[in-house]
Amino acid sequence: MRLLLALATLAVATVAPAQEAARDFAAATDIPRAVAALEATMKPGQGFAMQTLVSGGGSVVALEYWKAEGRPAVHPDDNEYATVVAGSGTLLSGGRLVDPHVVNPGLTDGARIEGGTTRALRPGDVLLIPAGVPHGFGVGADGLVLLGTKITPRRPAAPAR
Repeated sequence: MRLLLALATLAVATVAPAQEAARDFAAATDIPRAVAALEATMKPGQGFAMQTLVSGGGSVVALEYWKAEGRPAVHPDDNEYATVVAGSGTLLSGGRLVDPHVVNPGLTDGARIEGGTTRALRPGDVLLIPAGVPHGFGVGADGLVLLGTKITPRRPAAPAR
């Protein structure tokens, strides 16, 4: 648990500050309280909730609380790192997203993933999903809570002409 909290603090502390409402730091002691508060906001039958903890510079650190499996997705421009905070589940990543649907420029979801690799997830596990890689989460009976960081790589400026 101490390692998990250290990783969470490290992930949160490395993101630059942004807008007024955003925070640039969340202490390890904030994480369990934020998980409980996020769960309390979920309505019966709601399968997913997210709460931003820290954001800035095009990156976001957020809690993702999964009570039910969602649609698999691709983030075309964002690398996604996550640490499992609580619960259990699976990660299916790689392969091909079937019947893709662009939800917004940063998110394409689909009906399912063909191929790919499935990994079991439990508290303390750390995962990386590179930009453009299809992924989806299976959710255990106890839910799945991730501390996720989406990082949009900076693109080099176009050469002056």
